[in-house]
Amino acid sequence: MINEIVVRIIAERIITRGENPLRKRPFQLDDVTNEEYRKAVEDYIITNTADVTGVEEVVTQ
Repeated sequence: MINEIVVRIIAERIITRGENPLRKRPFQLDDVTNEEYRKAVEDYIITNTADVTGVEEVVTQ
């Protein structure tokens, strides 16, 4: 079972280059070793970061 709060915290640290407290360096996706959490973090980053997906918001008037 995946804890969505943990996924959000890890993803936000990766996006903002926050520190990984265990390694004393910026958090990287490779630091997530659990396959289920890694997939969840990847999905979170993709859905919450337009730069990663290359999608631009189109505003119609």
